[in-house]
Amino acid sequence: MTLLTIDGLQMYYRSDDGYVRAADDINLELESGQTLGLVGESGSGKTTIARSIIRLLPDNAEVIDGSIDFDGTEVTDLSDRELRKQIRWREVSMIPQNAMNGFDPVYTVGQQIVQAIRYHEKETSKREARDRARDLFDELGIEPDRIDDYPHQFSGGMAQRAMIALALCLEPRLILADEPTTALDVVIQDRILQTIKRMQAEIDSAMILITHDISVVSETADRIAVCYGGRIVEQADSATIIKNPRHPYTLGLRNAFPDIGDEDDDLISIPGTPPELVDPGEGCRFAPRCPFAEEECWEETPKPEEYGDGHIVRCHRADEADLLREQATEKATWDGMRDKVRQSISRGED
Repeated sequence: MTLLTIDGLQMYYRSDDGYVRAADDINLELESGQTLGLVGESGSGKTTIARSIIRLLPDNAEVIDGSIDFDGTEVTDLSDRELRKQIRWREVSMIPQNAMNGFDPVYTVGQQIVQAIRYHEKETSKREARDRARDLFDELGIEPDRIDDYPHQFSGGMAQRAMIALALCLEPRLILADEPTTALDVVIQDRILQTIKRMQAEIDSAMILITHDISVVSETADRIAVCYGGRIVEQADSATIIKNPRHPYTLGLRNAFPDIGDEDDDLISIPGTPPELVDPGEGCRFAPRCPFAEEECWEETPKPEEYGDGHIVRCHRADEADLLREQATEKATWDGMRDKVRQSISRGED
């Protein structure tokens, strides 16, 4: 059953220089119980897409066009009050990037979980809410008595698990996990991700996992959407994105994904930097960094095209995927592009 449908979403930020097109013509579907990975560099639009679902955005954010349908409810039509009562936390919760910033420092962690429960469940007593918080802590491997501690008394990994408890206390149908393992060591990262997946399965919740690390989503997501320059440039099931990508940006991300089975395999970075999103103009937004860009790529914005079951790509050269995959594995392919980027910078070009 389709739980979430995003159709043609344009979420822009107003600035002194004009609109910043942070989420531009976004189209996504998410099934109940499914995990979708949003992957891309910082500034690619991942967090804006997720936060648009529950409108946790700054005052200068504006929906220019499109719709967000959550199980038959058009989110963009709801008032802030309706959104708080009907959607936020009860139906859709969020695990933010930095758990320490997600908690109010003047209240205990337990008080904040109890408050969230009782705000949405008026019939639940304070004792019942505390018992639920203790049970969640126990299930997440935290000593239950620590619900009476303040956020600053938690380590980074423990605070992240406590934030998971807060996000899951109402058993939401959709979890938005925004870089949930940022700044944690790899052992704790894996433990946190496995905990989220286990708890998600227990309450049969869908999840959108936001990350810049393609290796994280390859292990945890059913589908992956690759974001660049405020657009989704490729989306498909996880196996297809990892093994048979068609977009040059996805190929570049895959090059930066280490293979522990090949010690001699050098990682290849993508030259250049993400585009400015104030009046980015026509054409493919990846063209200035793409070693395969042709004249058409600079002049005409590529439209989404489907290649097989649910594999959607925005690229003029997606039909040549076999050739692009072969050439993208060569360091010289990207080094040539790197030289062009340097020359462009030295000339002062955009």
